Amino acid sequence: MSWDEEVEGIRARRKSAKAQGGSEQVAKQHARGRLTVRERIEGLLDPDSFRERAAVAGEGEQDDQGQLKSFTPASVVMGIGKLDGRQVVVCGDDFTVAGASYSAAGMKKGTYADDLSARRRLPMVRLLEGGGARITGLTKGGRSGYDLTQPSTANLAMLEAFRAVPVVCAALGPVAGFPAARLVTSHLSIMTRQTAQVLIGGPALVERATHEKLTKEELGGAQIHLRSGVVDNVAEDEAGVWEQIRAFLSFLPSRVGEASPIVDLNDPRDRREPKLLEIVPRARRRAYKMRRLIHAIIDTDSFFEIASLFGRSQITGLARLEGRSVGIFANDPVHQGGSMTADGARKVRRFVELCDQFNLPVIALVDEPGFLIGSESEQAGTIRAGVETLAATMQSRVPWASVIVRKSFGVAAGIHLGPGSTTFAWPSAEFGAMPIEGGVALAYGREIEAAPDPEARRRELEDELANAQSVFPRAEEFGVHDLIDPRDTRPVLCEWLDEVANQLEENLRQGVPRYTARP
Repeated sequence: MSWDEEVEGIRARRKSAKAQGGSEQVAKQHARGRLTVRERIEGLLDPDSFRERAAVAGEGEQDDQGQLKSFTPASVVMGIGKLDGRQVVVCGDDFTVAGASYSAAGMKKGTYADDLSARRRLPMVRLLEGGGARITGLTKGGRSGYDLTQPSTANLAMLEAFRAVPVVCAALGPVAGFPAARLVTSHLSIMTRQTAQVLIGGPALVERATHEKLTKEELGGAQIHLRSGVVDNVAEDEAGVWEQIRAFLSFLPSRVGEASPIVDLNDPRDRREPKLLEIVPRARRRAYKMRRLIHAIIDTDSFFEIASLFGRSQITGLARLEGRSVGIFANDPVHQGGSMTADGARKVRRFVELCDQFNLPVIALVDEPGFLIGSESEQAGTIRAGVETLAATMQSRVPWASVIVRKSFGVAAGIHLGPGSTTFAWPSAEFGAMPIEGGVALAYGREIEAAPDPEARRRELEDELANAQSVFPRAEEFGVHDLIDPRDTRPVLCEWLDEVANQLEENLRQGVPRYTARP
């Protein structure tokens, strides 16, 4: 007697799972401009590398003879595959099955995926689309929600994965409730521009609670959340999401405590950039393009920017120098003069914690006029956000190299200097407690008003103070570690990476950082 009948039951369930919600539901998904979960997994991973887990989880109905009459798969597909040759755990919501609402089995599969990534120390990729748990049916008697006698295992697994491995999440359709929480419990969150929305509660819930009548797009489209800081990056389509996931993970190790991969881009370490000598204008109030400066220093085409539309006065991203992964943190003088805003500080804090968690040295390119001032800045709680970021900087254990490009003023300047930071300065650097313009207005206000030509006297005083804030006296007092020709910035930073290699290795031997990174 064989077990053919039972094996056939396995085949039938797997066949039904791969059919997803049926051809009609698949057609509807395509009509919305969105792929199915299995098409997404196939597009993201290396060919033929996905090994699915728990395909037979779901709801089956048998006849009186024990034969399978029907099977509805759980609305979650998960397993292990390879991404650019490296193993990752992938978990995706299946919108063709009950709108991707989580049944008991679906919730367990999502939790298991997080737990698997943490235990196996494999990067986690979540492909999200749906509104979370079904309002009925998660427990006996149709109840849903938590039993409040202990922490949710789903929450614990999600946070443990975030603590142990790189986590990347993508919103590929409407993402509300618990899936939205899963989206932001990540080191990088991405959404598609036209087809995704991220919501705490959908339009029906919002109208019921607040009487606001808004569409999903008005509540949580890309134009909202790229500036709210909820989502880091946007992609024009799902193929663009796969490109960003691959690029981001290529900079990071597979787990905390492992060295980042080295990717040789054949860019000479001794390359000098003549344009850097003229990139900073002599006119102190004129802005320049910091991203041009970044691209001139790093390995060619290696910059992966994070959250470019949130906290726009600050630039954060990953890059390579001589093939080695580094974090780049810079002021953007085009936006609010590069001053540190509340949103900019929050963005930088999260970025510093990312670099510290995965042992990436930080290179700060400094043109910091200080915290943004004014009523809106006060209402935003800028000083609290800024000092929280300063604390994250001071608690980091990775090496820091700070290049003072132009301004370095006030408390906010300290955010650019990690413990033991090596500080280089360009000839254009300026230092002080506050920018010259503010200092002159405070210290010489009456004298300026009494002068025959107030504006001329103001400029004269500003020029005098500018000479006093020149980098040369500061360097002569050993206020920076070295003055450098701007054209030598790349070679100098490559040499610095050689210098800090032992410190990075020691960090890996010591294990996890002193503090736990926050989503």
